[in-house]
Amino acid sequence: MAPAPGPAAPGVSSARRLLTRLRDVMAGSGSPQARLDKIVRLIAAEMVAEVCSCYLVRPGEVLELFATVGLNPEAVHRTRLRVGEGLVGAVAASAGSIALADAPSHPSFAYRPETGEDPFQSFLGVPILREGKVRGVLTIQNQRRRQYPEEEVETLQTIAMVVAELVAGGEMGGKGELASPEAGAAMPARLAGQPLNGGLAQGLAVLHRPQVTIRQMVAEDVDAEQARFQTGLEIMRTSLDQLLARTAKSGIAESSDILETYRMFAQDRGWIGRIAEAIRTGLTAEAAIQRVRNDMNARMAHLTDPYIRERLYDFEDLANRLLLHLSGKTSAAASGTLPEEFVLIARSIGPAELLDYEESRLKALVLEEGSQASHVAIVAKALDIPVVGRCAGVMTLAEPFDPVIVDADNGQIFIRPAEDVQEAFNQNLVLRSRRRRAFAETARQPAVTRDGTAISIQLNAGLLVDLPHLRETAADGVGLYRTEIPFMVRSEYPDVQAQTELYGRVLDQADGKPVVFRTLDVGGDKVLPYFDEVEQDNPALGWRAIRIGLDRPAMLRKQLRALIRAAAGRPLSVMFPMIADVGEFERARGLLDRELERAATEAEAASGAPALPTRVEVGLMVEVPALMWQLPAILARADFLAVGTNDLMQYLYASDRGNPKLAARYDPLSPAFLAALAELRRAAEAADRPIGVCGEMAGRPIEAMALLGIGYRRLSMSPGGVGPVKAMVRSLELGPLAEYMTQLRVSSSGSLRDKLKSYAQDHGILI
Repeated sequence: MAPAPGPAAPGVSSARRLLTRLRDVMAGSGSPQARLDKIVRLIAAEMVAEVCSCYLVRPGEVLELFATVGLNPEAVHRTRLRVGEGLVGAVAASAGSIALADAPSHPSFAYRPETGEDPFQSFLGVPILREGKVRGVLTIQNQRRRQYPEEEVETLQTIAMVVAELVAGGEMGGKGELASPEAGAAMPARLAGQPLNGGLAQGLAVLHRPQVTIRQMVAEDVDAEQARFQTGLEIMRTSLDQLLARTAKSGIAESSDILETYRMFAQDRGWIGRIAEAIRTGLTAEAAIQRVRNDMNARMAHLTDPYIRERLYDFEDLANRLLLHLSGKTSAAASGTLPEEFVLIARSIGPAELLDYEESRLKALVLEEGSQASHVAIVAKALDIPVVGRCAGVMTLAEPFDPVIVDADNGQIFIRPAEDVQEAFNQNLVLRSRRRRAFAETARQPAVTRDGTAISIQLNAGLLVDLPHLRETAADGVGLYRTEIPFMVRSEYPDVQAQTELYGRVLDQADGKPVVFRTLDVGGDKVLPYFDEVEQDNPALGWRAIRIGLDRPAMLRKQLRALIRAAAGRPLSVMFPMIADVGEFERARGLLDRELERAATEAEAASGAPALPTRVEVGLMVEVPALMWQLPAILARADFLAVGTNDLMQYLYASDRGNPKLAARYDPLSPAFLAALAELRRAAEAADRPIGVCGEMAGRPIEAMALLGIGYRRLSMSPGGVGPVKAMVRSLELGPLAEYMTQLRVSSSGSLRDKLKSYAQDHGILI
């Protein structure tokens, strides 16, 4: 027998009427508890429900029944559920709505006898959200089985926003119990996070809280609210255009690319349409934006893909920006007086919002969220701002203008540091400043050992902003240019012309020094927004790098075509990543040869000078251990090799380099790994092929010393590593080190790190 049909769902007009009546209750007299009691009675009556209940989050992740109509009134303030317990707890845990026609049959159903809810079959629960956090749960129940339509779910979600404002007043529960403050908030605190851009910094805390207090939730004139929304949208777009123009003049091309993508989000019809629809239900423009943002936050709670999460953060930041414009403010940065030196602390922040803050005063950025792929991390790196992400709880512990120390090299944050910590940091900062000055002077000196061996020091780069370091460090060239970042910050695949312009600018800024371009290395933890998501049990061993390029040859050919055009009249060096066998390299080189033939044909047909590179060298990254047994064949086909020590080591030891439990288990200075590197060097030397190292190992003095000791003469590193490595090279006598390394590798087991440190200390080598 089919269940009896439930009452008709409220339409847009009845939802508006309900919101209007709720506004009157909120503005009326009485205690917050009395108003909450009126609200649940009103909801039950208007939505034709036998039960309406409101649960609020208490300290300790507990949901307490604060108001009800239809359940036993004695259960109020007595019934408590853990977050995750029962249907109410499931709503709170997921930050999403649950609508059930047969609630008792659901596996999460938990019956509490004191409530007297056994007669009720149907259940609809929505989270009470504010500032991205679940503050409670609002529910309705019916005795008969009732299919709650989407319109009713949305109506209850909208009402939950109104209740959130009542809860936010801090009066519910008495003495601010709902705020759940951290004990000892004024005490010194140390937090750990993920380093996103290295460096040391200190300053006064500035909390990025762009939320605008919404004074009015319910619209008096829907048409007027729609007009206000459209006006605010146009003002925001104009401000983004101005910011884009200002950034383009600064020369930070990556920031311009990111802001172009950001501006495209501001044109997104789906996002704009959802806000307009929320206004039509009777909300003010501000409340409608808040409603859509709450929905976004609820969706983010379930996403694991880092790229998609970061793009949803962009939408949230646009909502913040739009709310500020509707309130008459220009940006969150302009809403208060900033200290001369400050550390910006945020849950998340968009690239446009970061650029609103005065760069000369901003010393560091700390985020509760954030990842290497986030737009704001890329912009901060271009601005050379230390960044720590994934710093849980920092927004709760820090108070405005608290002194903060940021150690972004090690992912540590010190809030209200104790005197001894402050003193140690100041000493470290002085020493670091002296070392940087000394390294800056050394970086301009030739990289020649004390016994006359010249070492080629090159840079790893991935942003145009990295290229000026070529002159500052007197590096010999760019040993690795990562081409994937411009692909990651765009919302669609860059065409051949856009790529050609970018690669041309890289070669122009290199000013005649060699640049080795690595073709697109994405997949794994580097996701492109215009690729279909591929579920992979082990992304590091999956469909990535050259495997994607060979499976999508049109994409790889476009990149190779752009590189050839950009290098017209200049040498071109191309390197393919993650080659696992000779056949893959042959196929990749074959695509390059076809593009060279195409370019030659076009040049022959065109008048003027031929648009071809003067010389083309083709190499590969050695990252997959299988190549160790294919070296003669691969060296007969490649012009050069570059060792990617990061991936080679994780594959050789079957050890995920991103797993913190394994971070210190295997050392690159172990005899086994050094033996593999030495074998690669010997094979390349026998075939008369250049070989270098471009992994992180090359940029650390003690490990770079070991590489020199086993015969490597080409090292490529980040700009910050050049000074320390050159200082090591210039203090080193290579002959005795090579002999010592030979003895060590034969006679030792375990890591050679301590022995090499002792050797350096005994021989005056600066490491």
